[in-house]
Amino acid sequence: MKTTRILVAAAALALAAGAVQAQQFFRIGTGGTAGTYYPVGGLIANAVSQPGKIVATAQASNGSLANVTAISGGAMESGFSQSDVATWAQKGTGIFEGKPNVPGLRLIANLYPESVHVVVKKGSGIRSVADLKGKRVALDEPGSGTLVNARTILAAYGIKESDIKPEYIKPNQAGDKMKDGSLDAFFFTGGAPAGAIAELASSGSGIDILPIDGPQAEALKKSSGFFADDLIAAETYKGVGAIKTIAVGAQWVTSDKADANTVYEITKALFSDAGQKQLAAGHAKGKFITKENAVKSAGIPFHPGAEKFYKEAGLIK
Repeated sequence: MKTTRILVAAAALALAAGAVQAQQFFRIGTGGTAGTYYPVGGLIANAVSQPGKIVATAQASNGSLANVTAISGGAMESGFSQSDVATWAQKGTGIFEGKPNVPGLRLIANLYPESVHVVVKKGSGIRSVADLKGKRVALDEPGSGTLVNARTILAAYGIKESDIKPEYIKPNQAGDKMKDGSLDAFFFTGGAPAGAIAELASSGSGIDILPIDGPQAEALKKSSGFFADDLIAAETYKGVGAIKTIAVGAQWVTSDKADANTVYEITKALFSDAGQKQLAAGHAKGKFITKENAVKSAGIPFHPGAEKFYKEAGLIK
């Protein structure tokens, strides 16, 4: 009897060990908690997790560049990145020119457009990016895609970093500093509405968002194939009218070393009816995350697991 109990217990342990081994953990590097990547990452993690098989988790990070670096080093299985940063990283161009790049970076899905926001206090008298010269401006943290974009946009308006008083902080910190009068403006690239900006718009004297259009926007689109015309609709943020700006794509990327079956199952779950309902109900950008949009503006190769799903769906050949 005792021997039987020992054998049964051993068998149970072996089954449990097998279950643990079969369960795949899949981390998603997102961005700061006050941006758009973090809440969307949480929605996606819930949509693709499959009890006993795949556990996806969204983790806060410094953003695009930090996520690509973490994937390269094996600290994250996947992450969100602006399309420009992902392409530069994979091809060794742009900000990766002459630096170690990430040739193994692969695409799971293109997600949604990320609008460039340049936020100022309502009534500040700052009406254009050109007016930021000499002002206190937050450009986001090192490792963020926003910082890369901010530098490019300032240059398009003839402004060097030394022409402003730059700060390298996240949008929620920038919002706090703007409230207390110690900051004039901040940049943020992300899906609208962004939590920190919405909160700022609803408090105190409100905000304005500077347009990025005209010759400068045309020059930016010409010099970088990643920028596209964008419109932040009126009242996306309280008291702010429609704003013409530019946008880049948000992408979900991984490594070519990620398990093909796991990535296939994750992609399939993301675009299942249940997954699509969760995304559409959970965030304003969720309705953009469709299988049709997923294969647009790829820039880098698809991961074989994602590619298998898109081929089955008839979206790529």
